[in-house]
Amino acid sequence: MSYSVGQVSGFAGITVRTLHHYDKSGLLSPSDRSPAGYRLYSDADLARLQQILFYRELGFPLDEIATILEDPQANALDRLRARHRHLNDQIAKLQRLVEVAENAMKVQETGVQLTPEERFEVFGELTFDLTYATDARLKWQHLEGHQRSMARAAAHSKEDWATLMAEHADWRRRLTAAFDAGEPADGERAMDLAEEQRRHISRWFTPCPTGMHGRIADDFAADPRAFALVVPPSEQRPGLAAYVRTAVHANAVRQSPAP
Repeated sequence: MSYSVGQVSGFAGITVRTLHHYDKSGLLSPSDRSPAGYRLYSDADLARLQQILFYRELGFPLDEIATILEDPQANALDRLRARHRHLNDQIAKLQRLVEVAENAMKVQETGVQLTPEERFEVFGELTFDLTYATDARLKWQHLEGHQRSMARAAAHSKEDWATLMAEHADWRRRLTAAFDAGEPADGERAMDLAEEQRRHISRWFTPCPTGMHGRIADDFAADPRAFALVVPPSEQRPGLAAYVRTAVHANAVRQSPAP
């Protein structure tokens, strides 16, 4: 059977213009002509077109497709293996770009309005994993305190961030020193550090009553990503997150009015 250009275009899902280009380049020329001079494609032509579209879908350039189809000695298998490696490399590169985009979106969702360079300068290791911030946003976005905290974070300048992070770094050094010294988690020193952190949150982000502080500390002990936003992995010790949680809850009891 013979098929017109329009019919082949419909079969193959490509444009008439593309078929004309294939004909002009010699990649696929119709085997026959109608009495009126119109191009007519045979079943063999369609089989060749199917091969062309297969290789084109894999990303082969047209001149390489022509070589594969025209040269009986051409090693199509080697070419397919090379294309397979190339596609896998592209997939890996795209996956890395996806991860970069996802991390960028997560950082934006934290409300921290700094450039990447400024984030690194201010946060250091604490910028390396901000996925918890996204989950926290979804978990607590309906709460007024979380909304206020995001708004405050978005309004902080680079200088504000530098100041609050310096305060936090000093607190973190004293926390690990107390832990390493064996100070009890429910002792005065640990509770004072917990209270200092609660006031830090209140001053820089949102009013943080002891109940809210307790929920935050529970996340420290339950989710390593949460604690990594407070103490980077390089400074962590086994049991430190639970130590902070115990200190926070002990401080909440201490802050409760006497019956």
